[in-house]
Amino acid sequence: MTAADGRAPVVLLHALALDSSMWDAQREALELRGHRVIAFDQRGFGGTALGDGPPSLDAVADDLARELDRRGIARAVLAGVSMGGYVAMAFLRRHPGRTRALALLSTRAQADDGAARAAREGFAALMEDPVRGPAAVEATAPRLVGATTRAERPRVLAHVRAVAAGSAPASLAWAQRAITAREDALDVLRDADIPAVVIIGEEDELVTEADARAMADALPRGRLVVVPRAGHLPPLEAPEATQKELDALLDELEALEARTGEGEAR
Repeated sequence: MTAADGRAPVVLLHALALDSSMWDAQREALELRGHRVIAFDQRGFGGTALGDGPPSLDAVADDLARELDRRGIARAVLAGVSMGGYVAMAFLRRHPGRTRALALLSTRAQADDGAARAAREGFAALMEDPVRGPAAVEATAPRLVGATTRAERPRVLAHVRAVAAGSAPASLAWAQRAITAREDALDVLRDADIPAVVIIGEEDELVTEADARAMADALPRGRLVVVPRAGHLPPLEAPEATQKELDALLDELEALEARTGEGEAR
């Protein structure tokens, strides 16, 4: 089967400090399955220009909508990890009806509290310091993966470190401030009556299982998956387990659309 046979286009949204290459394993598997895949480099990352607009996840969501329009895609499946999940939720709010199914990985729907906002702003300011910024990226990159990955998958950690170190400081600061300003999205998830999965690594040091469960509970068709021996980046740390859940989500979508007669025409 090819994408022309009706399989839903899939958008892959990357984590902060990384780029679309973090999804390479899933992109290949999805294309083999027959899906058209849009591995979207968010503004400031992967060679995409940052621009001069104020920090805003809404701006990134609108960038995605324009890219889908450019490709002639009305509706797609969204899969977002960490910051990519925040962008997916902003897209749901700003472009209702354009998402056919949803995978949220290593992210949270609640807005940051005061302490978290202060910490993000401090990190953004640190990124703008040419002396301390690179050292801070080097020091924090290991937290993006779990303890098992750090101990047993050195190539994954090395890749994360290299991509994060290559990210422009201005882009890192902009993205942190955009995340800081985001709205609570639980109401958006409650209205998203589409097939959905929430995925979190068992060893995630940045997002809690309670955060993930709150999203799964809010989604009318949501389910929660905890990936063993993985941290904040399941697509890199546990690519086969991640693909298994994406396949299950897409199978659910295809079965639903076959029953209802919905799909691209909706």
